[in-house]
Amino acid sequence: MSDYVKPADVLENIIESGRVKAALPLLQLLVRSALAGAYLAFVTSMAFLLAAQTGQFVVGALLFPAGFALIIVLGLELLTGNFAVLPVALFAGRIGWGPVLRNWALVFLGNLAGSLIYAGIYWVATTEAGHVAGGAVADKLRALAVSKTQLYEALGLAGLATVFAKAVLANWMVSVGSVMGMASTSTIGKILGAWLPIFIFVSQGFEHSVVNMFAIPVGMMLGAPVSMAQWWLWNEIPVTLGNAAGAFVFTAGAFYLGYARHRPSHQDVAAPIDPRR
Repeated sequence: MSDYVKPADVLENIIESGRVKAALPLLQLLVRSALAGAYLAFVTSMAFLLAAQTGQFVVGALLFPAGFALIIVLGLELLTGNFAVLPVALFAGRIGWGPVLRNWALVFLGNLAGSLIYAGIYWVATTEAGHVAGGAVADKLRALAVSKTQLYEALGLAGLATVFAKAVLANWMVSVGSVMGMASTSTIGKILGAWLPIFIFVSQGFEHSVVNMFAIPVGMMLGAPVSMAQWWLWNEIPVTLGNAAGAFVFTAGAFYLGYARHRPSHQDVAAPIDPRR
């Protein structure tokens, strides 16, 4: 029996998922989002380890979606996915702007906390608590922190436009990954569905705000000459805004406009609701 969920039914699942996410208690929201940030940090460090070992970044990009699969299957809270899921519930009239903004703000803080916790532990493990430089992986992470901040800063307004555009493209695919995770009722179907768009985004080096919550701070911890202002002004803030725009317009808006007229009534929905994503 097929585990495929039709797009119109996926839309219903997204609406219900957005409603559930908007109502999550504070503690659950923060814990789920902290775990999501930590899991993405885990796979980011793994991806750079594989790139350093093989000399091929695509190898790390191929395996990076494992972290996103964990988030999908375990029903965790990822800001970039929620940039698409909650607006669909908003468009459907199931929630208002207040719950949407509450979720986004708290998930941002939780994702950041989880990313920084992993970054600190990773720094201790990699540098033997500051006694060694960290090897080839640390070299790549230091260079990454510089490339994600100072190179954009050097371009001025063109740099901001570039980083914003890369963020839009990144979360166009990442938010599609969240949708694809609802296009199957089986665990393996959810994983494979989410895997494809995440690989597409990572392999092209676009900008993802939650990944950068680990990648840039850990580079700074490892000695990259990047300031807090450079991190936030030339990456984290414009990337977060670009991620929000990409998901809101190209996934939430486009998907709702594409299928809303053909949505069945709540009584006719055959696909089970998956409130985790």
